[in-house]
Amino acid sequence: MLKAMEWLPPPPTDFRERLNTLRGEFLARNGGGAERIMPLAATALDELQLSRMADFAGELLAHGPPPEGLLGAKVGLVGDGTLSLLSPAIVGSGLRHGLLLEIVEGGYNSAVQEAVDRSSAIHTAGLEMAVVASDARLLGLDQAAPSSEAAAAKIEEAFQRLRMIVDGLRPGVSSSIFVQTVVAPLEPLFGSFDRAESGSPFSMVEALNQRLADWAATGEIVLIDIARLASTVGLEAWDEPRHWHASKLSFSPEMICVYADVVARTIASARGKARKCLVLDLDNTLWGGVIGDDGVDGIQLGQGSATGEAFLAVQRIALELRARGVILAICSKNDDEVARLPFREHPEMLLREDHIAVFQANWTDKAANLRFIAERLNIGIDSLVFLDDNPAERMQVRLELPMVAVPELPDEPAFYPRILAAAGYFEAVTVSREDRERASYYQANVSRAASLRASGDIDSYLASLDMVCTIAPVDAVSRARVSQLINKSNQFNLTTRRYSESEVAAAERDHGRHAIQVRLADRFGDNGIISVVIVDKKRRSWEVDTWLMSCRVLGRRVEQAVLRHLVGAARREKAAAIIGRYIPTPRNGMVADHYRKLGFTLEETSPDGQTTWRLETASYTAPDLPLLVRDGTQQPEEAHA
Repeated sequence: MLKAMEWLPPPPTDFRERLNTLRGEFLARNGGGAERIMPLAATALDELQLSRMADFAGELLAHGPPPEGLLGAKVGLVGDGTLSLLSPAIVGSGLRHGLLLEIVEGGYNSAVQEAVDRSSAIHTAGLEMAVVASDARLLGLDQAAPSSEAAAAKIEEAFQRLRMIVDGLRPGVSSSIFVQTVVAPLEPLFGSFDRAESGSPFSMVEALNQRLADWAATGEIVLIDIARLASTVGLEAWDEPRHWHASKLSFSPEMICVYADVVARTIASARGKARKCLVLDLDNTLWGGVIGDDGVDGIQLGQGSATGEAFLAVQRIALELRARGVILAICSKNDDEVARLPFREHPEMLLREDHIAVFQANWTDKAANLRFIAERLNIGIDSLVFLDDNPAERMQVRLELPMVAVPELPDEPAFYPRILAAAGYFEAVTVSREDRERASYYQANVSRAASLRASGDIDSYLASLDMVCTIAPVDAVSRARVSQLINKSNQFNLTTRRYSESEVAAAERDHGRHAIQVRLADRFGDNGIISVVIVDKKRRSWEVDTWLMSCRVLGRRVEQAVLRHLVGAARREKAAAIIGRYIPTPRNGMVADHYRKLGFTLEETSPDGQTTWRLETASYTAPDLPLLVRDGTQQPEEAHA
């Protein structure tokens, strides 16, 4: 299932012709956006087809900015063994996940040299990200250690080698560095005692991978768990020694496609492209049977039957995803009242109505309902995953909404959870408290939208929210979420600069920088950290390096509260002005006039569209705001309208 990526539909039989058509349209600059590419990219492409997609991606990069819906990224690939077969597959898979990648490839087994040599191609390429791919054989962990002390020394040596590579790369990488876990040798040396014997290759690799996991938990690196992938597809299928001996390829060529997909989707997650919402069909997806025909007592659900338990497992994984922050919605062709009956009355139903952010049960086509769900949640259509047992409905949604992820499902519902998990739609590179609460945040936003529609008056609506805006320094507790926002936010982001957790930590400690986090709560709940600002303190002015905000709080006047804070802090340090810059990207056009709206004066416009703005702190007058501001920086101040 995983090896063949069975959640993806097969590629069209006329793949080459359709790709050639796309190439002609895009190179003539009338191809459109990512929605035109996705019907090809989001299929189970083989290695040759991925390579052709990679060639297409290279042509797109050479002909201007990424098409709408694709994020560009330059990624270094360094490590052990042969890497040349991997790069095209990763680039081709990147299109499936909304990425337009350019990969700068390191040489064979030269990761350390290239990482520490500041004149190497890896260092001078202007990388945004880098991937470090290692092999147990070249880390010296494929042969047993004679004692526990020797084993610990070998593990330490392997770990320090990887740390040397990462530390060497860091000055040349503007954002995240990804480190792959290491696959243990297949052959057991001590049999079942391998796991207990600290000097066995298996135990040493396991210990190294735990060190890598602990390292990733600090935020300094992002983990790509290739060891987990190898164990899932089966080590015997993964590891073919003849390919290592012949070409130093670390795994079977048959695994290149699924390997590349895992790497690409992890990079996509770090760039904010992971999906946010699981939309569920009802009949024969959450329960067996048709509720309108069979009634609550007649549907198959619950303990005592294999089929009923299989549907419970589907609901269980949906609840587990919600607990880690995935929004749940319903999209079903049904009468609304009838569709809600199992949620209200079936004793073994795990999902309840209060778990669902948007409940769409009607006789409108599902593509239209999915558009409504995205609009109501204020998220992009490319944030949705739609789980539906009906192949005709899946086809219709893919045709009309190619940016929605629609996994293929087998006839047996017992495999639905495995397909959903294997597809990696909700891949995480960090998990913060805000992540776990995201589903509740969006559910509360639906209630806010209903309140706005009821009031009909934006000023009355904002006043009725009882908003509390809390501004505080970035600290160790907030660091993971702050770094996540910096790396994921694309729309309300003035400069789109990317910083790792370690770089955020450095900004916290730097007395020449002012780094703040902003939270917003109201009568419907806490939105969590919704804005980040990093300012460089110059002698006579403060220059805004990073200013971003979550789009779910647009129109709530938070940016005015932030500016009031910045002016107050700048005045206390005798800064005469605040300087802001807007660096345009294909996705942040919504903030092109951000500084103008806040009262800044345009100072300069460069040929590439960058603008520089200035606000004199002496002439700034603080506005009345419909929210209470709690300023937890060095000198607290409170104000509200």
